[in-house]
Amino acid sequence: MTTVSWSGEPGTSRGPGPFLSVRDLSVEFSTEDGVVHAVDGLSFDLEKGTTLGIVGESGSGKSVTNLAILGLHDPAHTQIGGEIWLEDRELITADRATMEKLRGDRVAMIFQDPLTALSPFHTIGRQIGEVYRKHRGASKKEARDRAVEMLRRVGIPQPEVRVDHYPHEFSGGMRQRAMIAMALVCDPDLLIADEPTTALDVTVQAQILDLLKDLQQQFGTSIILITHDLGVVANTADDVLVMYAGRAAERGTVREVLREPRHPYTWGLLSSMPRLNSSVDVPLKPVRGTPPSLLNPPSGCPFHPRCDYPRLAGPELCFGQRPDVSPETGHGDACYLTLEQKRELRTTQASDQTEAQIDARTEDGA
Repeated sequence: MTTVSWSGEPGTSRGPGPFLSVRDLSVEFSTEDGVVHAVDGLSFDLEKGTTLGIVGESGSGKSVTNLAILGLHDPAHTQIGGEIWLEDRELITADRATMEKLRGDRVAMIFQDPLTALSPFHTIGRQIGEVYRKHRGASKKEARDRAVEMLRRVGIPQPEVRVDHYPHEFSGGMRQRAMIAMALVCDPDLLIADEPTTALDVTVQAQILDLLKDLQQQFGTSIILITHDLGVVANTADDVLVMYAGRAAERGTVREVLREPRHPYTWGLLSSMPRLNSSVDVPLKPVRGTPPSLLNPPSGCPFHPRCDYPRLAGPELCFGQRPDVSPETGHGDACYLTLEQKRELRTTQASDQTEAQIDARTEDGA
């Protein structure tokens, strides 16, 4: 995972770099209670034809980040800073007309809830075809034929008939497929999938993820996958970005982050997931406490109120200084613990988990 830093005047070009580059992104919302710091100094890259999984609890800034990439925040109540580069185009300073040309064409999004994202007053075919007509200047017949083709591509049976149906006539899985068809109708370079498997049964989840993989291999699409499910990330993504309180807690390849996690928050996410080789009597270990208010985030490391190791790392650091993911290429995390301390703590955790499993199995045998 490469990292390229850049600074310059808005509207100027940059040298060769990643397909998508987000640098020091901040998103703030003005409310009656104060300013919500939804995203605070976030940086990451996405290479062409790869998948980045963004994980974290609700409210960590995942969706806000990607809505900023699409330029969908209300400018009257939102302050956005930093840089978002799509190849040689800077998106934060782009005007409205430029963003309207990009959305649905080069950049598309699969929204979290297709039932609310799709209009109940128009047929599926018309909604898919509208995107194609806007960006390709197609006729109504060409747009309808394209909608049928896309519904067939995403596995909708009888697409010639289904194209004239309304969203309420589709099942949850079929609506999700229709949303994917709408997002891919112009063969975008970047696809943002916001919880694409939420509220779907396991079989349909697998079908949707396989579909995204197939389409990526066919068209070389870059994908940002927003999810709470680390199992989905493990089977789908190339790189992982763990977010907490609007910041990057850890980032690296799937193998690095899931096999050798370094941040205590990532440890908590992994420990709260059931494992196939674990006894059913071994309780899960959730992350204690609740996420902080982004109206008044904690000083220093935002995770320190929920962390078990601030005194081991040093209170003057954890409570007083903000840690950032190191800018070097490769596996990085925003934690003041040394690499040796992290490995020792992870080894101890694994040992405690094994002992708990042995105790549970012994009790079962007794």
